Amino acid sequence: QAICGKEKRGKMKYVFLIFFINLLPQYAGKSLRRDGSYPKTFEDIKNEIAGYTDIAKAIIDLAVHGKAQNRSYERLAVFADTIGPRLSGSKNLDAAIKYMFSALQEDGLENVHLEPVKVPHWERGEEFAMMLEPRNHSIAILGLGSSVATPPEGITAEVIVVASFDELHKRAQEAKGKIVVYNEPFINYGETVRYRSQGAVEAAKVGAVASLIRSIASFSIHSPHTGWQDYQPDVPRIPTACISVEDAEMMSRMSFRGTKIVVHLKMGAKTYPDSPSFNTVAEIVGSKYPEQIVLVSGHLDSWDVGQGAMDDGGGAFISWEALSLIKDLGLRPKRTLRLVLWTAEEQGGIGAEQYYELHKVN
Repeated sequence: QAICGKEKRGKMKYVFLIFFINLLPQYAGKSLRRDGSYPKTFEDIKNEIAGYTDIAKAIIDLAVHGKAQNRSYERLAVFADTIGPRLSGSKNLDAAIKYMFSALQEDGLENVHLEPVKVPHWERGEEFAMMLEPRNHSIAILGLGSSVATPPEGITAEVIVVASFDELHKRAQEAKGKIVVYNEPFINYGETVRYRSQGAVEAAKVGAVASLIRSIASFSIHSPHTGWQDYQPDVPRIPTACISVEDAEMMSRMSFRGTKIVVHLKMGAKTYPDSPSFNTVAEIVGSKYPEQIVLVSGHLDSWDVGQGAMDDGGGAFISWEALSLIKDLGLRPKRTLRLVLWTAEEQGGIGAEQYYELHKVN
């Protein structure tokens, strides 16, 4: 996944905003309104923030012009090049956590520690798909997280192409025993991603033997995108994978012409028992209200078909940099600034969920 320069600049502004929030006095539980319940007016707050102008300039100068220039990028490049993909339950993710634990200690941050988490362990194995009718054509696929495997000999079946769950349900009788191909139009990620997360379940409900989902993206160059998907306990589990936008569109055109489409699908995915892992934590302890936590975070895990450089290496290393900049300048915020590098985010926020259960009392 790519991120443009404007978004990067936005993240840097976010880092400085976090810093300002840390330096504000304690107004816990009070709303920002001038109704007598708030101890200061907005003008007072504006003047107080203005008093941090020199500190803000020092942070900006250090990040943009000083010794920290490009530091976060260089740290990330070394990390991604050295560790590589970091799938939940993998040895690479274990290596990434050990790497960051040591790096945060070497950076001089406080309370560097690991908090145990149990995470899913799924491996995709070998996988391929081939169109057999109306012609031979190799279909680029990426199995979706937690997908079951096909039988060892694979699945060979006719295809039914649908553009929506509504169309699938209307054509339920046609779908039995077939491979459902979803050629859903891309609206936005939040709305369209449900075809990836629910596509296998909905196809299985109508008796399909597998599902292939058009990648959840507005553009493709023969490039399928993976991601997590969810089975339901009372619905048969069928193999499921994403395909490229081009192949989904091509099969849709064939289907509209009434052309019979037959696909051979083979997937060797395996699911193992949950594995031990860790959330990685570091802090700068607050000077006045150490029990109040301002949390910055990103996740260390990634999918297995890339380096996880932006999803979410960028977020993780920008969050680390927020603490590094403050430490390098000898600053200490009033509140504790805590960095958490989550584990197993791609599998549904597993590390974050277990962090919440552990810390919800405070």
